[in-house]
Amino acid sequence: MADITLDIIELLLTTHIFNKYSELEINDLPKNIRKNYWSREKRTVPRPILVSSSDVEKLFEVKEFKGEVRSLPFIDFNERDFRIRLTAFEVAAEWFEKREGALEKIAHNPCLAYYYEKKKLEGANYADARSKIGPKEVDREWIESLINAIAAEEGGDDMLKLVQIKAPEDIVQPLRDLVLSKEQEAEVEKIVKAIQYRDYLNKIGLYDIGKILMVGPPGTGKTSVARAMSERLAIPFVEVKLSMITDQYLGETAKNIDRVFALAKRLNPCILFIDEFDFVAKTRTSDEHAALKRAVNTLLKAIDDISLTRDGVLLMAATNHPRMLDSAAWRRFDEIMNFPLPDEEMRKHILDIITKPIPGEFDNFEIAALTEGYSGSDLRMVIRESVLTALVEERTELTQQDMLNAVDAFNERAVIKTDEYSDQV
Repeated sequence: MADITLDIIELLLTTHIFNKYSELEINDLPKNIRKNYWSREKRTVPRPILVSSSDVEKLFEVKEFKGEVRSLPFIDFNERDFRIRLTAFEVAAEWFEKREGALEKIAHNPCLAYYYEKKKLEGANYADARSKIGPKEVDREWIESLINAIAAEEGGDDMLKLVQIKAPEDIVQPLRDLVLSKEQEAEVEKIVKAIQYRDYLNKIGLYDIGKILMVGPPGTGKTSVARAMSERLAIPFVEVKLSMITDQYLGETAKNIDRVFALAKRLNPCILFIDEFDFVAKTRTSDEHAALKRAVNTLLKAIDDISLTRDGVLLMAATNHPRMLDSAAWRRFDEIMNFPLPDEEMRKHILDIITKPIPGEFDNFEIAALTEGYSGSDLRMVIRESVLTALVEERTELTQQDMLNAVDAFNERAVIKTDEYSDQV
């Protein structure tokens, strides 16, 4: 209960400080507090924040806590509205800073760090504390509020039905769980720096930055890396498939493209990920639909007009068929990320990551050597087959034979493998 008491006093101090100092803003609140008091209608955390018993129960998953906290002389419970407040803020602040574990909490709480830095408490650093918590844009609540606001506008639903939007906190695979080549790691670092120095790039007039074309066979991680960048940069992920736009809304394709780019600008900063970008090439070489050709020209113009530095939109497009793209499509992008099939060392690393939580005795070196030409998603399918086969035999541990059998089964299914990408640059 001692830890819960400290948590509750931290909550009361944090909300009191946030209410008192108008210069503090929503990103100064720790994530759990920010999410708890988020207003979907107002799309922020309204001041003043009032703390109730239900807030404590929800935040800290406790039911019985009043006995311990009520004994503190600076706490008041209002039994009529179930509010909890501090009766003597400075006394509570002095009590808090002397408790074991308080300095660690202050180090991760910008509101507390702001107050205690003013008091010149050793170790309290507001800038450092703020750097340790993600901004509101990582929260699902922030994105849902913005989506609701857009949906309520005229034409809002027409924009939203064209895309899938993910919050950074909903990304399943962060970059640290992906296997990247050194070249890919270097490109990722460039993107990170472009986001960090966006204002500087805008100031010096470098607007055509942040348009990346991801090239490689299916299953080599293009979509996974794009999504992981959302988690790494703490910005929303907006995904659109070009074929879906045209197939479902043929008569309004150009309008739909404009809607997608307008939505991305509304959600900024964000990643706009265009999958199946080779659909552009199919359309430009086809005489079938003049409307589609006009739509492609609309898309290329929209790419020209959007800017990371000006609009806060990082554009990432993926293609499995780069040879189908003409020069008009290629020159829209300032960076090319190549996603070749993984070599043996990368396959071993991928297998190590996939099998890390799986018990058993197996040799990933041997499997990596046997799976030349496999993509990362192919390797996942091999492990999936191994696990399911073992479960059929009521086993939860894998053996090397399970893995070898899965490789044989994968090959026997005659998965189509093409040489199209073998000589890509």
